[in-house]
Amino acid sequence: SELIKPYLGSKYKVTEVPKSLIFYMSKHSGPVNEIQWCPVLEQSHMLLSASMDKTVKVWDAVDTGCCLKTYSCHSCAVRAAQWSSCGRRILSGGFDSMLHLTDVETGKQIFSSKTEFRISALKFHPTESNVFICGGFSPEVKAWDLRTSKVLRVYKAAVQQTLDILFLPEGREFLTSTDAVSRDSADRTIVAWDFQSAAKISNQIFHERYTCPSLSLHPKESVFVAQTNGNYLALFSAQRPYRINKKKRYEGHKVEGFAVGCEFSPDGTLLVTGSSDGKVFFYNYHTSRIIRTLSAHKEACVSATFHPVLPSLLATCDWAGEIKIWQ
Repeated sequence: SELIKPYLGSKYKVTEVPKSLIFYMSKHSGPVNEIQWCPVLEQSHMLLSASMDKTVKVWDAVDTGCCLKTYSCHSCAVRAAQWSSCGRRILSGGFDSMLHLTDVETGKQIFSSKTEFRISALKFHPTESNVFICGGFSPEVKAWDLRTSKVLRVYKAAVQQTLDILFLPEGREFLTSTDAVSRDSADRTIVAWDFQSAAKISNQIFHERYTCPSLSLHPKESVFVAQTNGNYLALFSAQRPYRINKKKRYEGHKVEGFAVGCEFSPDGTLLVTGSSDGKVFFYNYHTSRIIRTLSAHKEACVSATFHPVLPSLLATCDWAGEIKIWQ
């Protein structure tokens, strides 16, 4: 993309809060669960979307707003999808219990496997590009190796469902947020794992009685946030013992049972989150104050993600199947 080229060599400028709608993209016939910009910066005009309509789509979300390709390898809702680090493949998992690794250009499956559970979360390892972690409606989370098409390791948690997975820097440890079994107990909501040994490091991280539908790591500081069903974002240290920051809470948006995503801007100054009322909230990371809200969608806005290179470009998606690009 000619729009991206001038930014590739330069240092990322300060993130501005977007003000205007550039593209309105609605080809999905069901809720959009996940959106992700291509991690290869030269190809970061491409946006991936996964939907309840059983499809994964790739869009040119910078230049044209057009859908480039639709992948229909799943027979049920696609709950999670991720670009590979090379940008040539897409890993997807769905409620059909299938895992697929799809070649972006040809649309052919390079790897497919049936799991014993419906998949709700997938994450590639940050340094081992052939390894990913998969979780869903099961007490177990599994690490897979794409070179062997086999499960590398099993992480056993006494939970019903894994809601999200977050690798900590370097990938030696990762966190899972879970739908804890006992409603009266606050442990196990966020669990920290040792990636290599599969040992549980801690399950006493978050003590409120709320589940956390999504987790996000700060790009520069050793902290992460957890989206909570208490309608606020909680801030934690990303180093053991992963203590909560009691002085900072980001509140104002609504979650209300939706898997509302959250993330930091690439420069780390803003925290952006969707909201079940269709708005997007921009918080100042340091003061935890709301900087602005954007009335983005009529239905629940479940994801908002900043472009990795263009300083104020934002993609949002909603429960009606719409994707919007803002600047």
